[in-house]
Amino acid sequence: MLNSWLHIIALVVYLGAVIGLWLILLPALPDVDDHEVRVQLLARGLKFYNPLHIGALGIILFTGAFQLTELKAEYRELFVRQFGYNLGIKLLFVFVLVIFSVYQSMGIGHRFVRRQESGAAVTPQELNLVIRRLKFANACIVTLAAITLWLGFRLALNHS
Repeated sequence: MLNSWLHIIALVVYLGAVIGLWLILLPALPDVDDHEVRVQLLARGLKFYNPLHIGALGIILFTGAFQLTELKAEYRELFVRQFGYNLGIKLLFVFVLVIFSVYQSMGIGHRFVRRQESGAAVTPQELNLVIRRLKFANACIVTLAAITLWLGFRLALNHS
């Protein structure tokens, strides 16, 4: 039961971070006129977002794996027949979701924050490229998360 609640709480935190980046931080950047302030705002936002995003994702993955182990023990030889196809499809989407999440947080966000903290100059073109990459990755994450949630609900309905 604790795994289920922890899974749901981490899912809410994860989706809240992703949607917050999409609806709050990224749309606020064009409203800032000064380029340096825009760079600092994005770096500060990503410095908060990155560990929250990846930490919540890690908790989701571990609690999901623990729940899956319990489910396998409960259904034994009927597990594959009952959940195999839907679970396989969900895990495929989860795998791609994890790749995009890590790419966004570590490949784009963390690199940008480290660069800004080191004092390296960020040109307006480079900033726009980072923002475009963040938006693309975020759109993919939102889409994959919606599909994964839908598949998770289908699995939960099969279990009950």
